[in-house]
Amino acid sequence: MSGKSLKYFRMETDEQGITVVTFDRPPVNAVSFDVYPELRQMAETIEASDRTRVVVLTSPPGARAWCGGADVRDFLPLDAKTRMDRYAMINECLPHFYNLSRPVIGAINSHAVGVGLVLAAFCDLRVASREAFFAHPEIDRGVIAGGGSFLTRLNVPAAKVREMIYTGRRLMAEELQEHSGFFNYVVPKDQVMPKALELAQVIAKKSLAALKVNKLCNNASETMSWLDAYKLAQEKSAILTVTKDAKEGIRAFLEKRKPGYQDQ
Repeated sequence: MSGKSLKYFRMETDEQGITVVTFDRPPVNAVSFDVYPELRQMAETIEASDRTRVVVLTSPPGARAWCGGADVRDFLPLDAKTRMDRYAMINECLPHFYNLSRPVIGAINSHAVGVGLVLAAFCDLRVASREAFFAHPEIDRGVIAGGGSFLTRLNVPAAKVREMIYTGRRLMAEELQEHSGFFNYVVPKDQVMPKALELAQVIAKKSLAALKVNKLCNNASETMSWLDAYKLAQEKSAILTVTKDAKEGIRAFLEKRKPGYQDQ
């Protein structure tokens, strides 16, 4: 898989089904308005085939930020109507990434700011550099941190989220981790990609159908009661039960061997 038609996202898929997506918009990987349609296109490209089993979202090793937030230059010409028009476009694009039917690992090798922190929160797993900071600085631009409250769904304490939103203060990865468990791992910068790929290699060996269904149920559960989420999982589990992969997984367990999934 190649992202040749995309300006800001490079996509490379290996033989294991690990797709590394590199967001590259120098100098700070700011999200301009034209990035959002590419984010949607990137997700649609992955969804179009079964080559990808797991996604690793990263930035170039020398990037000044994993995602430096919104490109504030886009905002100066806007009035209320054109801002709402832009929001409509963003609202059409972002869910494609959030609802991507494969696990996404954020290999956060540098800072995540504003919408960058939202994109990090959209990832299923997060490996962060100890040198990276995280912030919602929108208050210092006279605007609102629109996606900031999403962090509370991921067990970041509401008081800490509001402190970030109201003060604009930067939190280093380990400080944010101390308050929340937001990251799966906080490691030295040069270990971010190796650790993310280590996780991806484990995930890539799983049944693709099971990965897709687990992703769907995990996302859905964030806005459901526990009982509705449980019922959805039961419904999807019943569908998986008849697949060859499910039978293979059970036989492999009983026979004390590794499963050989065929995505059937």
